[in-house]
Amino acid sequence: NGNPNVAFVDIGHMGMWGEGHSVATTPKHGHSWSIETQKKMIDLYCRHFTKTQLAVSDDYAGPFLRGKRFPIMDYAFSKGVTMRDDSILVSKAPEQWYHDEMAQLFWPAMPVVLEHEHYGLSKKRGNWDSELLVESVEAYHASYMSIHWWPREELAECREAIDRINRRIGYRLRMDNASWPQKVALGEAFTIESAWSNAGVAPCYKGGFPCFTLKDARGGIVSVLVDDTLDVGTLPVAAPEQASTLALASTFTIAPRFTERGHCFFRACAPGTYDLYVSVGRRDGTPLYELPYEGCDGHKRYKIGQITLAGDGNNTESFPY
Repeated sequence: NGNPNVAFVDIGHMGMWGEGHSVATTPKHGHSWSIETQKKMIDLYCRHFTKTQLAVSDDYAGPFLRGKRFPIMDYAFSKGVTMRDDSILVSKAPEQWYHDEMAQLFWPAMPVVLEHEHYGLSKKRGNWDSELLVESVEAYHASYMSIHWWPREELAECREAIDRINRRIGYRLRMDNASWPQKVALGEAFTIESAWSNAGVAPCYKGGFPCFTLKDARGGIVSVLVDDTLDVGTLPVAAPEQASTLALASTFTIAPRFTERGHCFFRACAPGTYDLYVSVGRRDGTPLYELPYEGCDGHKRYKIGQITLAGDGNNTESFPY
């Protein structure tokens, strides 16, 4: 519970493969457990996983029932439990999946999980369709997809579709462009203008804030500038290639002046030219998220240019992506 390396935990125990249904078991034809029994299963997990995202199988509502709202899934949602679809692409279209409508309750608030059918078996039956795999991420606004098969084999045979999925699944934070003064006077306010978007299918649920970091020639951090007026978790989700961009004007002051015994000093920073990095993370400037750019320093900060501390700030350097 609370392990940061665990993205989610499935609520299992009940039904065939722990998926909440009794297909191919006794009793057959869906499930015969009462909703009160199902609630007890959910409550059991909720008592022990208070800090880790839980997920319950969509089949708790019935493996072949279509619809938007189901009492047991409403209950799971009320407990902060998300949904997981086990499994898609078992059958051919139009029965490639059943519960994309169900996902519409969950994805705006919690990450939706998909699992596809065993790749080799689905392919052998003639039911595999890579285009539908891509479409499923869009339909469910999925943040995770579990792989059923040998990963390298599936990757080799479905690389183009998987690359497309990786550019859309979950959130995809982008700084689409940025500009800043080439020279900044120490102790005086200046503005970095940037534009942000989420090119993924789902929100960045945990949120975070843009940060601009100055580093010296040896990679030492000189100044950390966070704009907490923008929580990237609020960036809207849109269809492919239609992400809306939010303009951000961030005003900072580096090394404010202070006076001691009649002498004026700059706190912390010395005049000079520094490398400028962008990141997204906590309010204290700790990076949390990888961005889809080169120039990473190994700590999720991405170099976008340079800035000189000392000048009058009349010139502007820009970084269009």
